Amino acid sequence: MFKRTPPRGRVFLKQGRACFLYRGDIASEQYCNELIENAVERLGGLDVLVNHAGTQAPQDDLSSISSDQFDRTFKVNVYAIFWLCKAALRYLPEGSAIINTGSVNGLRGNKDLMDYSATKGAVHVFTQSLAQSLVDRRIRVNCVAPGPAWTPLIPATLSEDKVEGFGKQTPMGRMAHPDEIAPSYVFFASERLSSYYTGEVLAPVGGETHPG
Repeated sequence: MFKRTPPRGRVFLKQGRACFLYRGDIASEQYCNELIENAVERLGGLDVLVNHAGTQAPQDDLSSISSDQFDRTFKVNVYAIFWLCKAALRYLPEGSAIINTGSVNGLRGNKDLMDYSATKGAVHVFTQSLAQSLVDRRIRVNCVAPGPAWTPLIPATLSEDKVEGFGKQTPMGRMAHPDEIAPSYVFFASERLSSYYTGEVLAPVGGETHPG
């Protein structure tokens, strides 16, 4: 049994739902296990797991990426998904869903985000592999791989000049906003909408095209 970490707060939504907020480091296997245990206890079960947290630290030269940075990026972006999925599978019933967050950078790379791009490529293939593993349990596993989207990660990790022109390289000429990406997660979370989808990587990327 894992030590219970009290929730940071409880938010009541207009729809009559409750949201519990936790703060911790998902680069820790122990914390990932505690988080699942707390969620199950507080919510009374688990039907959908969304792995969405991530980190990046731009570097334009491979020699500038330290082993510590490389390790941290993989711990947060890949290991945490492995740990959270593994813990959640003790509770997820038939008809449930796992949704991972990939990235357009995992589809075509990014010279300024080499370690980050590698982690997202790993997330895509892990999604496809886990989907095959869980198909007999009727647990769907899919991935959303957004293009440039305006999240707190962007101003927190990019230089001012890159923030200024963020997303302009897409065919649509702009970044996405979170409410434009969110429907992809709702689609994968709903068995009624996506019952025949598993192992998919859905890429809302503003008009970019990729092979495969």
